Amino acid sequence: MQEKSEEADEEIIEGKNRMSEDMKKTALEMMRVSEAVYVLLSGCTRLPYVECDSETYDDQILLFYREEDARRRAKELLEDKNLVQVVKVEKKSFLPFYTSLYPMGVNCIVVNDGTSKRIAVQLNELIRRSRPEQLPKGQVWVENPELHLTAIYFMQELHKNQGKEMTEEMTELYEEMLAHFGRGKYIFAVGKDKGIPALKGKDGKLYQPLFTDSQEFQKFNGPNQLSAMVVEADKIRNLLPPESEGVVLNPVGVNVQFKIRKRPDN
Repeated sequence: MQEKSEEADEEIIEGKNRMSEDMKKTALEMMRVSEAVYVLLSGCTRLPYVECDSETYDDQILLFYREEDARRRAKELLEDKNLVQVVKVEKKSFLPFYTSLYPMGVNCIVVNDGTSKRIAVQLNELIRRSRPEQLPKGQVWVENPELHLTAIYFMQELHKNQGKEMTEEMTELYEEMLAHFGRGKYIFAVGKDKGIPALKGKDGKLYQPLFTDSQEFQKFNGPNQLSAMVVEADKIRNLLPPESEGVVLNPVGVNVQFKIRKRPDN
């Protein structure tokens, strides 16, 4: 009897695995051929809302086939003080949208979260991208997914706890963010006249825009008035004008300020 019971359990597990694989195949196909999908966007980063799965530790976004399912999940997150909204991604934008998740550090897409058809899909199962060694000669690969992802989590938590003291989780995220920042290579914006653009920070002081990757730089460089300079983290201070307080990371996205000690001659 025990052997039969074990065989039955194995058949149930195999059946569930087959069902899960079938759902994943369907999801992958739908994510390629649907006329549109719906994604939850974070209001504090202007990027897809990202969460870390408590079991798999996947860094994932939430995507839906139906707008009503997306709005239902958004309402639940809003009730938990997560500032999110539903955005429609049309078929013509699928490729740039999915590709944009890589420099954010996202590795998973959860489809139809909160429904009976929920399924998690790894990003590399959906789309593959070029590697640094495949770049044309002379081009430099600049991405900081670990920093960008940590900054996203930090800003989401900061807004959720607005007006309150830093939580232990936020402190850990901030320290992790600083560690990643010090190891990075970034895009520094320079004007066509060789001047360095500046932005006024929340504290009223001047900060120079700095970018984790080319897509964040292009968001800021709308009319193409700026040139890009690749710079290592420890060289940034040498480029800052005397009146600068530091840099603001991805000002059109996470918009995180980092104060940087002035050069010795300032």
